Amino acid sequence: MTGGPTSRPTKILTDISPVSWEHAADRAALQSLRAVPGFDTAVRKILSWIGGEQGIRLIFQANAVKIGPKQFPKIHTMMGEVKNTMDWDKDIDVFVSQTPMANAMAVGFEEPFIVINSGTLSLLSDDEQRVVLGHELGHIMSGHALYHTILYLIILFGFANLPFLAGIALMPIRFALMEWYRKSELSSDRAGLLASQDRDDTLRIFLKFAGGGKMEEMDLDAFMEQAREYAEGGGPVDTIYKILNTLDLDHPFSTMRAAELQKWIDDGAYDKIVVDGEYIHRGQEAEERPLTQDLGDAARYYGAEVRETVGNVVEAAKKVGQAFTDAFRDKK
Repeated sequence: MTGGPTSRPTKILTDISPVSWEHAADRAALQSLRAVPGFDTAVRKILSWIGGEQGIRLIFQANAVKIGPKQFPKIHTMMGEVKNTMDWDKDIDVFVSQTPMANAMAVGFEEPFIVINSGTLSLLSDDEQRVVLGHELGHIMSGHALYHTILYLIILFGFANLPFLAGIALMPIRFALMEWYRKSELSSDRAGLLASQDRDDTLRIFLKFAGGGKMEEMDLDAFMEQAREYAEGGGPVDTIYKILNTLDLDHPFSTMRAAELQKWIDDGAYDKIVVDGEYIHRGQEAEERPLTQDLGDAARYYGAEVRETVGNVVEAAKKVGQAFTDAFRDKK
């Protein structure tokens, strides 16, 4: 068992595989990319154009402080505890960047590292910061950092500089990458919960990301009810707007993330891992979760989304058509 001065003891998840917490759509998309012959080689070639690993570190760490025993020692200690809980013994550099927006990221490819914005430290308590560290470690353990780096450098940073026609041609690719990125966030939200093993600390992050840090003026239970209403409520037109509103976002809305994580908890997946100790161990991935199963799970997930969306679009179109008919009828 581990535990810092601000946290409850946590159960060490010995040799846990990221397959245990990954969202089906996230894993299938990532596995499909990795299955393309020469894909990773091509990616590394592209990244070498900006100076390789060192170039990436210079880009993301220009205004950052590397944590250690003498710099942000509390975060340094918590990172060690999070790694211990997740049974991850590889060294991971963590940097704090003077950036007011609350965010954090895992980037790099040969030696991924974590960058935490100073705004995150100002907004969150120590135990909530522990969740963020677990979230970013989850990205690294799942192999997301390489692909996140591609998205940051090539899509987000370079997209606006492309010729107009090239930008238009790449728009579907951008949306596809953003869709995968959002699903990778849902996966790592689960990793953050597993690392902290505290539901309220984890869900409170989404509340603070949505409304700021004045907890004396907010209530977690009320926010979770709001999250449930957002995820389940609304008519067909609302559903269409939800889709359009997220097309160009790299993170899902805080309410949706809270609702998705609560659903994972309610489904019993969290207790099965932490309480029962039933999870996939590293090395079991190929036998326990073959790519065909991931693709099937993802197809069912997206199939349900598509069927719901199409049905809502049809229903909305009928209502719009009826509204126009009624409007012109009233004018006769």
